[in-house]
Amino acid sequence: MMRATRLVGHRLIACETVAQPEPQPGEVLIKVEAAGICGTDRHLFAGEFPSNPPVTLGHEFSGIVVACGEGVTLPLGARVTCDPNTWCGTCDQCRRGRVNLCAKNVATGLHRDGGFAEYCAFPAHKAHVLPSDLHPHHGAFCEPLACTIHGIDIADLRAGERVMILGGGVIGMLALQLAALAGAEAMLVTRQQAKRDLALTLGAHQTAATEDEARAIWPDGADAVIECAGVVDTVEMAPRLTRSGGRVVILGVLPAHTKVSIEPFDLLFREVQVLSSFINPFTQDRAAAMIASGTVKVAPLISRLLSLEEAAEAIANPPPPGEIRAIVLPAG
Repeated sequence: MMRATRLVGHRLIACETVAQPEPQPGEVLIKVEAAGICGTDRHLFAGEFPSNPPVTLGHEFSGIVVACGEGVTLPLGARVTCDPNTWCGTCDQCRRGRVNLCAKNVATGLHRDGGFAEYCAFPAHKAHVLPSDLHPHHGAFCEPLACTIHGIDIADLRAGERVMILGGGVIGMLALQLAALAGAEAMLVTRQQAKRDLALTLGAHQTAATEDEARAIWPDGADAVIECAGVVDTVEMAPRLTRSGGRVVILGVLPAHTKVSIEPFDLLFREVQVLSSFINPFTQDRAAAMIASGTVKVAPLISRLLSLEEAAEAIANPPPPGEIRAIVLPAG
């Protein structure tokens, strides 16, 4: 038996004792070292994102391989990060290479039991090996970094461009670092002073607290605006902060059925592109390599460490002010 933090139903979440899984053919059993609490977990709790409860949550996690099912060659004791999305490979979208749009995608932590547990049985081909000496908390950042890499790929940043990041959560802080690595001049926009101060240590050239402050610093706007907050206000302001001929990439997740207001004439007249980015097609290995090498810094993004019991309460409530990422440690 083991402990797991499970979504039992609509707005029902609890740490329960459940049977420890056995790896099936093609699977590994992972002793989970660390798992991140994502905003999507709160959307799942509120019924604002599709899932299949009852289910163990947790789609950002890493750990140690302790058992292998038939046909698996991963070595026991390997530290791995887990790409939670398992696409079918046969549907129209998969055949087009758009695997993140697979209609039959099975997402660990949403559709099958995930990483807020002491152990997780997981498809071996979606486990990416990490260095054995990597800090055990850091592998949990590979999935959000992989999603962010996909968004930055879509933004098609060029060296010397101006890039504005809206939102100072984990996706915003990762996007900021990737933008700086791409050679862009980056500005982070967030109301929280502590996050603005941190951004300056992670590659930001400028920071601003409000739309007006950002506009005062860059009156012509940014070549690219990356929306990472997932709230109506920032989605609506993103085109306004984009220069003519620029582009907006929506990375933040809003609740399903949320509507925002835009001005199509303004987008047309200034030829502003509004793009969107969904999960992590073929980017998990790139994320793992960047974290393994220390190219992207994640230690400063850890706000607090929680037990499985504390995770249930954390997911059921808004994050405290200033939090970037809470990490769940199933072993306590």
